[in-house]
Amino acid sequence: MAQKGVQLDQEAFCCSICLDLLKDPVTIPCGHSYCMSCIKGFWDGEDQRKICCPQCRKTFAPRPVLGKNTMLAALVEQLKKTGLHAAPADHCYAGPEDVACDVCTGRKLKALKSCLTCPASYCENHLQPHYDAPPLKKHKLVEPSKKLQENICSRHDEVMKMFCRTDQQSICYLCSVDEHKGHDTVSAAAERTERQRELEVSRLNIQQRIQDREKDVKLLQQEVEAVSHSADKAVEDNEKIFTELIRLLQKRSSDVKQQIRSQQETEVSGVIKLQEKLQQEITELKRKDAELKKLSHTEDHNQFLHNYPSVSQLSEPTDSSSINIRPLRYFEDVTAAVSELRDKLQDILRDKWTNISLTVTEVDVFLPQPEPEPKTRAEFLQYSCEITLDPNTVNTELLLSERNRKATFTSQQQSYSSHPDRFTVWRQVLSRESLTGRCYWEVDWRGTVIRIAVAYKNISRVGSSNECGFGCNDKSWMLHCYTNGYIFYFNNIRTPISGPRSSRVGVYLDHRAGILSFYSVSRTMTLLHRVQTRFTQPLYAGLCVYHVGVTAELCN
Repeated sequence: MAQKGVQLDQEAFCCSICLDLLKDPVTIPCGHSYCMSCIKGFWDGEDQRKICCPQCRKTFAPRPVLGKNTMLAALVEQLKKTGLHAAPADHCYAGPEDVACDVCTGRKLKALKSCLTCPASYCENHLQPHYDAPPLKKHKLVEPSKKLQENICSRHDEVMKMFCRTDQQSICYLCSVDEHKGHDTVSAAAERTERQRELEVSRLNIQQRIQDREKDVKLLQQEVEAVSHSADKAVEDNEKIFTELIRLLQKRSSDVKQQIRSQQETEVSGVIKLQEKLQQEITELKRKDAELKKLSHTEDHNQFLHNYPSVSQLSEPTDSSSINIRPLRYFEDVTAAVSELRDKLQDILRDKWTNISLTVTEVDVFLPQPEPEPKTRAEFLQYSCEITLDPNTVNTELLLSERNRKATFTSQQQSYSSHPDRFTVWRQVLSRESLTGRCYWEVDWRGTVIRIAVAYKNISRVGSSNECGFGCNDKSWMLHCYTNGYIFYFNNIRTPISGPRSSRVGVYLDHRAGILSFYSVSRTMTLLHRVQTRFTQPLYAGLCVYHVGVTAELCN
């Protein structure tokens, strides 16, 4: 009964906010007590105009000044020293995931320790004999464990204190003279000591590796910061450069506009002056014509002869011979000249942009463990990319279909619009998309022969020279597929290849690593040819179809 009273007293000294014993207790004007930090935190989150007690909700204005209740603080400290505790809270009882005390009856408390000697688990109350009784003090206490039964020999129901090095398993002392007789056996403690030494060596190795990896992480972080700083500066510098280019173009545009308007004003002014002079001459001539008409009706011959000399005299006519030789085109030539400048700038941007793009992609932060090359088709397909054929590059004897993924050779000319990127003689086509990084695609072909290639964008397009043909120059790599085998071409060098014929060919590109591989795709993937080089520009997928009825399609 006395214990019950102490429990009630302890509950009275608990803070209603944190539900724990009062810490730095304070009593507010309504009489309720709280931990100083708890009530401060509660009030800090409230409307300062409506400070109230969390329990009775009585309001205070202004906010009370808090002072430590020394009497309560002393009582709480005394309560802590008595060692008496309140009835266990719900969180002290063992749940499904906890180790339960093996001695508790009814609702079991959480175990504070497990004894390897007993073997059993004990809560704080039932553990006390292991601290007080001399025989129990020698027992081995460990953190609560649900695996104590694993320390009991299932055959002899004894604690396994031995270790068989021959069979690498824990055993009891009966096992050592029974089925493990003659084996290399030691005490579990001795084996633990040996393994502990190995563990310490392993830990030292791990710690060294941790230090090494932390250094690597720090270096990589510095690399990230350096890359980010460089990228930010490059963006800023390039914005300035492009702003200057834009400003220069705007200035040139303004200059041309000003020159055109100035010339317009000069020309129009001269034309208006001449127009006014001619208009005056017309007025004068009309007046003379009226006088002559009037004179022609004069009946008095003497009067007629007297006035005729003065009336018939005309002023010098205005020179208008230059009007007829004026050109019909005035400022159209200026527009043509500006258009020519625009076209040249576009050509320069198109040519230089490839180099700029490649320069950006060549920024390479060295990583210590690069990704391995794919081995299976499933691994290759992780790098598959959507590729379409570019109608602006296709030869006019090739028909594109299947949303520009399929090329078929026909004997009829296709009605494609004129474009400088078009192959004029070679029956070839390039992809619309540029290829950098890791890419994989497959080509399904039907017929007698097909050429599958990759090429730089600046490969020649006009004419029948080798500079235009896939594999016949140093700007393209080509696999020639025919009925009896394969031939690889680069820079017009021919390399025969043996391999299983397949209607589907896989192409793998690792642009940064400089790897280009061709595979025969069927139930398995067979490497036909692998190129190791250095690519200096983005690549484009290419197809060459030059036999009637032959088709090649980029697979989804």
